[in-house]
Formats: sequence, C-alpha cells, structure tokens
Amino acid sequence: MAIPVVDPPRYEQQLNAKRDHIIETFAAFSPPPLEVHASPPSHYRQRCEFRLWHDGDDLYYAMFDADPEEPGKKRVVRLDQYPVAGRRINELMPRLIEAIRDRPLLRHRLFQVEFLTTLDGEALVTLIYHRQLDEDWDEAARELESRLGIMIIGRARKQRRVLTRDHVWECLEVNGRDLHYQQIENSFTQPNAEICRAMLTWAQEVTAGSQDRDLVELYCGNANFTVALAGNFRRVMATEISRTSVASARENLRANGVDNVTIGRMSAEEFSQALKGEKGGRRVESWALHEYDFSTVLVDPPRAGLDVQSCYQLSEYERIVYISCNPDTLAQNLQILVQTHDLSRVALFDQFPWTDHCECGVLLERRAD
Repeated sequence: MAIPVVDPPRYEQQLNAKRDHIIETFAAFSPPPLEVHASPPSHYRQRCEFRLWHDGDDLYYAMFDADPEEPGKKRVVRLDQYPVAGRRINELMPRLIEAIRDRPLLRHRLFQVEFLTTLDGEALVTLIYHRQLDEDWDEAARELESRLGIMIIGRARKQRRVLTRDHVWECLEVNGRDLHYQQIENSFTQPNAEICRAMLTWAQEVTAGSQDRDLVELYCGNANFTVALAGNFRRVMATEISRTSVASARENLRANGVDNVTIGRMSAEEFSQALKGEKGGRRVESWALHEYDFSTVLVDPPRAGLDVQSCYQLSEYERIVYISCNPDTLAQNLQILVQTHDLSRVALFDQFPWTDHCECGVLLERRAD
C-alpha cells in the first residue's frame, strides 16, 4: 500500500469519491440514503509503526513506497514527521530520535519503533531490536521513559521486556458517557479514535429499543462495541477466539461497570454450532444459551467477510448489525442477507483517509413475511 499523501484542502474531494464508490457498490440492494462520517483530515491515527533507518551517524524513521523509476520495487522514504499519525506521535518522533541517537545501548541494532497513543496523550512505545536485551538496556530505557514521559517495551527474538505496563487506556465519550478501553501493545485496536467514537455512537443508535431482549456478538475483540452496546440489551453473549483479546475484553467490561455480558472464547463457527446444539461441553453448558432471547446479532468479521453458512445463520435473527472493513465482501454477503431482511441503515466511516479503504456499517431488519 502506498504511503498516504495528506492534503487537508482536498479532504472533501477524497471523501466524496468514497461516498460515490459505496453508493455504487450497494445500489443493487436499494439502500436508504448513505450516512457519511468524516475523519479528521490529518493526525487521525493513534497507533503507527516505522522502520528505523541507520545511515552512518544519521538515524531516521522510514516507510517503504513503490519506486516510480522501477515498478515492482520499493524505495525507502524518510519520515521526520507523519501527518497521518496523531499529534502526540508527531511530537514524540523527533524527541525519541534525539534521545537515542548517542546512546549505543538504546540505538544499537534497533530496527523498528511502534507507537500506541491515546487522545489524552498517553503513549506506549515499543522498540524492536536485532539483538538480545539485558538489564543494562532496562536501565537506559527506564531513563528514556522518564525523560519523554512515555512507557516503553523492548522486543527482540523470544524477548518482550515490559518496563511499566503493556497497554494504554483510551477514553472515548459516546453519547455523553465516558467509555474506557484497555488497548494492549501488539493487539488489534481501532486506529482512528474519532471514527471509532462515531462507529460506537451509530451502533448504539441503531440497536436502541431492545432492553428486554438479548444481543449476540461475534468477533468481539477487546469488547470495543460490547462495552458501548451492553446498556441497550438485557444480556449480551459475545465471542472471540484470541486469548489476549478475551482477557482485554473482560478487563474493559470491569473498567466500565458492565455486568450483563458473558465473553466466550470460541470461534464464530464453533459458537454457531453451540447455538444449534451441535457443540457441547462444560464451557458451553455454563453459558446456559437456552436462557437467552436473542433479537440482534452484531458481527465485525475479517476482510474476507462471512462464508455462506454463516450468512444463513445470521438470517435467523430479527436484526443484523454488520460492521465491515471490506465493502466488496459485505456486498457479497448482502446478496444472501437481503433475501430475508431489509437494508434499513447504511453508513460509511472514513477510518483511513487518503487510502482506498472504506469501513461500513449496515443495519438489516427481518421482513414480517
């Protein structure tokens, strides 16, 4: 993927192009008017990673882009600032370089830097090396933490040295309520905090009015949507396969005082089998799935979308909230879902400005017949 070229005066133009693309992609389904949620045109990513380039005594951040003179090859692009990244990341970029430039313990064989930040300025920086790290590195890195007001993790082959902690806490205000999220280093989190806030607000709105019914959520991750939507339902059953994400999801539920959610560590496919009574065991029995009255399913699948069997499984619910990072696979899935459901809300969330990437949300409601 090419390095995004940020040009704020042209933001509306690039957003309109995405709007037109989504309208065309879903035209066959006779959708309602598209709801468009714009991103800040610059400084929108709260996490970024860079290669660290050593050129003699010089040291700088780098990314790789297509070489216009040799198609198919990549060229190194120096980045002293990166307008895609949040302001806290841009503030830290030169300070970190200057702090380690003349410190061999920190600089030697350092080849990658990863930033994870929050809207209020909390910052976790991961330094990745082609050498093993020891207690001397720890001491130097702790001094760097204090000097820059950050937290640091050191990584090398079969090593992960956490000096303070391995996560940040993001706070997002959604419909007047502050939601707190533990975001763990090297785990998936929504990179564009303002668009994440817009997605959570939209999802709350489209699932309102279900306080006496239950929600089932597939691919719940760190409970990003779960925390925001739990108050709209009597109970929530959410599933996720990643052990790290499940632990973080449970921590996020505790942090927000959410007590009506059960998190099950299981793949979406296995959970579908459990719902149909085809998969048992002590863990499944403890969930007491027969006591739930599911009215709504929320699904946020990978870019590949859902397989045919999963689409038919979703069709059994009255309401389907489908969050998609790939409009093309969403359109393929809609060919099945609209056989039983009406497409009542469609939203575009500009998660990644200055790229072709589009994030979408749709609400489908089952027809009375």
